Amino acid sequence: MESFPVINMENLNGEKRAIAMDKIKDACENWGFFELVNHGIPPELMDTVERMTKEHYKKCMEQRFRELVASKGLEYVQTEVHDLDWESTFHLKHLPVSNISQIPDLDDDYRKVMKEFAVKLEKLAEELMDMLCENLGLEKGYLKKVLYGSNGPNFGTKVSNYPPCPKPDLIKGLRAHTDAGGIILLFQDDKVSGLQLLKDGQWVDVPPMRHSIVVNLGDQIEVITNGKYKSVLHRVVAQTDGNRMSIASFYNPGSDSMIYPAPTLVESEAEVAGKAAYPKFVFEDYMKLYAALKFQAKEPRFQAMKAAESSPNLGPIATA
Repeated sequence: MESFPVINMENLNGEKRAIAMDKIKDACENWGFFELVNHGIPPELMDTVERMTKEHYKKCMEQRFRELVASKGLEYVQTEVHDLDWESTFHLKHLPVSNISQIPDLDDDYRKVMKEFAVKLEKLAEELMDMLCENLGLEKGYLKKVLYGSNGPNFGTKVSNYPPCPKPDLIKGLRAHTDAGGIILLFQDDKVSGLQLLKDGQWVDVPPMRHSIVVNLGDQIEVITNGKYKSVLHRVVAQTDGNRMSIASFYNPGSDSMIYPAPTLVESEAEVAGKAAYPKFVFEDYMKLYAALKFQAKEPRFQAMKAAESSPNLGPIATA
């Protein structure tokens, strides 16, 4: 199999730009994932984020996780577990309104660093969206505009740790799923692996690389691009050794954003006449559906939104 796509963003500013842009295009079309190096986020900041995240886990979350494992008897399971994940997490919201000051147990220095990191990631996500627009032949800013809604995008971070697992064959670190939203930027552990994506029927490791940012595309990008770019199933395989850190930041549409295929990417007259492969819906309605069906295939979610679109009186789905 061809190697996992790694994009050196320094090449986007010189004579190698066309090659780098083509590599991003191929990754979006054929992988749904790619890895960025030299992306402009200072390595020193990433080192601080990693150190503080691992310190916070040790200080505030490790014992809680052990107690949870003990309470559910997870160390002694004999059959595969399908209803939970071997992960310890907390969530930060950045946009439209930050909740970082309200999260308990975070040191002030950690709050400050995570805010600074989020600002850098937001900027990088918007740069990437314009690169996607360029490759798709969409006007600059199109994706940002569609995802903006009336109050701006939903942008947040899931901070996860995947501790050593005694039964990784029976409990997943995180069960297979596609991401619901827009564009996802992941800062992952460079020593402990575990993230995999499904490509051509095979699970492929996403290689841990120091100071890299892994990018993957969510369901909304698949809809907006009319299927030219795909959201891809991925999972985390728990490991018997090492604690894997994962900091995933989600640049998602605003709650009231209307999501639909970009008109210039709808090719046939049949699609134009309303028989497009993808539905038109309000992002918040999709998220209500996703919350219950995250670990199931995405296609029935799209079909359900399409059914609601054609029969708006059957459910709470808002259409326009």
